Amino acid sequence: MNEERFRKQIEFILELDKLKNIYRQSYVLHEDRHENDAEHSFHLAIMTALLAEYANEPVDVLHVMKMVLVHDVVEIDAGDTFFYDAKGNEDKAERELKAADRLFALLPEEQAVEYRSLWEEFEAKETPEAKFAGSLDRIQPMLLNYYKGGLSWRNHGISEEQVRTRNFPSIFAGSEQIGRLAEEITAAAKAEGLLK
Repeated sequence: MNEERFRKQIEFILELDKLKNIYRQSYVLHEDRHENDAEHSFHLAIMTALLAEYANEPVDVLHVMKMVLVHDVVEIDAGDTFFYDAKGNEDKAERELKAADRLFALLPEEQAVEYRSLWEEFEAKETPEAKFAGSLDRIQPMLLNYYKGGLSWRNHGISEEQVRTRNFPSIFAGSEQIGRLAEEITAAAKAEGLLK
C-alpha cells in the first residue's frame, strides 16, 4: 500500500466535509432551512441513477454520478454564488478556478487530473454526460423552489422570465423530458403567484 497516496485521499475526503456547511438559496422541503452543497450533490447523484433514461443521448451513468458529486467542490473556497445574482456571477469563474487549483491538488496526481477533468467537463457542458448533469443541476432547485411554495423565488423577487432564460437552455440541452417538466413547473409557479 502507498501510504502517501492513502493519506492524500483521506485529506481530500475530510476537506469535502466542508460542503455540508456551504448553504444554497434553495430550501429543503421538510425543514425550515437552506439546502447545503452536500445534500444538493447527493440529490443529483440519485437523480442521475433514476432519470438517466431521459437523457437526450445515451450517457455513462457512473461518469455523470462522479461529475455531479464533484461539480460544487470548488464552492468550499469560492462559496455558493446565487444563480440569479448577476453581480456575484461576474467573478465566479475566477474564484472557482482558484479553488479548483487548491482542492483537486490535494488528491494523488492521477486522481487530481481525473476529478479536475470531471469538474471542467461539467462546466463546459459539451459532452452528453455534462449536458445531462447540467439539466439535473437546473431542475433540482426548481423542484425544491416550487414544492416549497416558491420561497426562494419570492424572497429574491425572481421572475418567470429569469427562470426561463437562466434554466431552460441547459435543461433542454440535456433532456427534453426534464425540459417539459421545467415548463410545467414554471407555468404552475407563475399561475400560483410564486414568480413575478
